Amino acid sequence: MKKKLIAASILSANFACLGKEVNNVLKAGVDMIHFDVMDNHYVPNLTIGPLVLKSLRKYGIKCIIDVHLMTKNVDNLIIDFAKSGADIITLHTENSNHLDRSISLIKNYGCKAGLAINPSTPLNCLDYLINKLDLILVMSVNPGFEGQKFLNYIYKKIIQIKKIINKKKKNIFLEVDGGININNINQVAISGADILVIGSAIFKSTLSYNDIVKNMKLKLNKVFKKDNYKKL
Repeated sequence: MKKKLIAASILSANFACLGKEVNNVLKAGVDMIHFDVMDNHYVPNLTIGPLVLKSLRKYGIKCIIDVHLMTKNVDNLIIDFAKSGADIITLHTENSNHLDRSISLIKNYGCKAGLAINPSTPLNCLDYLINKLDLILVMSVNPGFEGQKFLNYIYKKIIQIKKIINKKKKNIFLEVDGGININNINQVAISGADILVIGSAIFKSTLSYNDIVKNMKLKLNKVFKKDNYKKL
């Protein structure tokens, strides 16, 4: 069994002091940082680019950074983010006219490759790509905005994808992003998620980062034994 990892989505962080925010959530116990990249074309929002990632690396952030590309024309961004210090680069099936080529590009630049599945994306997109993937990201909200509510019908999709991964006997991590909080974190993990992307529930919590992350990990640890954990 893989360790249940918490990835803090900095889309909900205070960008006036982003380096400090990232350091604080890492000290609180999150396992990695999730980097939401939006271009106001693929999704109706505009966020951050490779220079921000490069700045965080220069600031001293050494953790795993998972770059989630919600953009059009991904190939140039793949190269720029890889050069800026990304560890994982995830794109959507709708991002690229040539998905196989784009996934190969991620690998060629030394990063792990992920594929994101939107709520309405059919799973047959995995048929010809799964053997190249290190990670599958299930969107439990429609991409583009922070603070959305988890779509409950996505539990079924998480379970279906976990079965596909297990059948293939591949070391592919299943990540879930959108609307995860202290109340549903265990159900998402039990459904099959290895990596739980959490933004607002951490950065906008009334509790300290230490307390909210500790509470989330305590809930996970009641269900999943640490002895069985496996690192990414």
